[in-house]
Amino acid sequence: MHEDKEKIIILDFGSQYTQLIARRIRENNVYCEIFPYHTPYMKIKEFQPKGIILSGGPASVYTSKAPVCDKRIFDMKIPVLGICYGMQLMTKILHGEVAKAEKREFGKSDMFIDDSSDLFKDITTFTLSSVITVWMSHGDKIEKMPPGFIKSGHTENSPIAAMKDAKRRFYGIQFHPEVVHTPMGMKIIQNFVHGICQCSPSWTISSFHQKISREIKGLVGGDHVICALSGGVDSTVAATIVHEAIGSQLTCIFVNNGLLRKREAERVLDTYRNQLKFNLHYVDASKSFLSKLKKVIDPEKKRKIIGNEFIKVFEKEAKKIKKVGKVKYLVQGTLYPDVIESVSFKGGPSAKIKTHHNVGGLPKKMKFKMIEPLRELFKDEVRKLGQELGVPPEILWRQPFPGPGLAVRIIGEVTKNRLEILRNADAIVSEELQKFPIYKTIWQSFGVLLPIKTVGVMGDERTYENVLAIRAVTSLDGMTADWVRLPYEALSNLSNRIINEVKGVNRVVYDVSSKPPATIEWE
Repeated sequence: MHEDKEKIIILDFGSQYTQLIARRIRENNVYCEIFPYHTPYMKIKEFQPKGIILSGGPASVYTSKAPVCDKRIFDMKIPVLGICYGMQLMTKILHGEVAKAEKREFGKSDMFIDDSSDLFKDITTFTLSSVITVWMSHGDKIEKMPPGFIKSGHTENSPIAAMKDAKRRFYGIQFHPEVVHTPMGMKIIQNFVHGICQCSPSWTISSFHQKISREIKGLVGGDHVICALSGGVDSTVAATIVHEAIGSQLTCIFVNNGLLRKREAERVLDTYRNQLKFNLHYVDASKSFLSKLKKVIDPEKKRKIIGNEFIKVFEKEAKKIKKVGKVKYLVQGTLYPDVIESVSFKGGPSAKIKTHHNVGGLPKKMKFKMIEPLRELFKDEVRKLGQELGVPPEILWRQPFPGPGLAVRIIGEVTKNRLEILRNADAIVSEELQKFPIYKTIWQSFGVLLPIKTVGVMGDERTYENVLAIRAVTSLDGMTADWVRLPYEALSNLSNRIINEVKGVNRVVYDVSSKPPATIEWE
């Protein structure tokens, strides 16, 4: 059980926004965890939450296979907030009526606040209006509220867009307060967490730091640990906090899988041996990785192959480490979004987006037990933890780089020649964008080598060469993202340099899709 006394449980019914609810609660310095909707009642009770949130989800409550939580949560005498599907499920369980709406409601909508107390407290004061913008995503509606409930908000399409039973502290809202498209959403979550649940803002990165350090020491004991070090933010912070806890019992392993960016291996070795003073083993396994990826096109297969190959390398290297006792543990910088996108978190129903090589791509049988100290943190939380641990800023604020490396930025087969083309082009993307002030606002920027060739003209001669796509996005946590409006001068420089300097590319395009519906990486 988590030691924080004041915590919130989110029951996940399959919404891709569930993790955003957790983010918003943590931003209010209250600890929370996401459990699958079918979590046993006794486990929920044992957790001793001060409140429960029922997430949204794609199902309809009146279908035969609709997900349903244990009804006894409504007997725990603690606040419950139902969001979208959660509101509809609450309605059904508490003997109200849900029906299919004549008109579906997706996107922004104006909601009229009918009761400005508790959940909507101070909202009208901030907005100077009883109408707020909310983000809707539903095809059902509340036909009849359960006994004891009153309406607290409505839209043109949803006569009951918000409802409450203040006596039992049950609240339902048809919209999503956790997304940025609901401007007053954070205030609504604050009202629920701090006002209705009466949670104090006691959970911080510092408290997490202290807790996880104690847990690592207790878990490892006198055993030895290896860490999969990639050179990125996540693995660096993970290695640093484990090193802080167990010192010389940690050995970091950096594997050159042949899928790294230009001059990446040299930079990583210099940083970790000379600056951070980690005990670091370097392994050049590029030949074996590229051999296993030969003729592989499917991105899921790529990820699984890479995940399996990493484990084989770690198992081989662990035998070479001359320490007292066996190497029992492997540290990875797995983050919350990795887990959510790969598999449903803790067995929940959220749809799998893609397999991350360090989560769903791992083999079922391994000789190591995993230590993933950052598994329930978002990227911005990891950076805060890294600052507290003293990780150098040049590492801490690096753009995220996928674990499978350039393999998932080459659409189609990965070959030495295609890797060389992408490395050279990607280096130009980094060099050019850093010349512009907008670079500081970019979450990720990179090149993607496409599996098509187009006709061009260079030096009065016909060419038939590759297309390179440039991707640049802004984001807070990687779960949602928007494409960057790069200056025309930057786009022009990128195109000119790549086409003129990178042999094998004669056309450059720019990706203007957001996440969702697209993902940040192309594979």
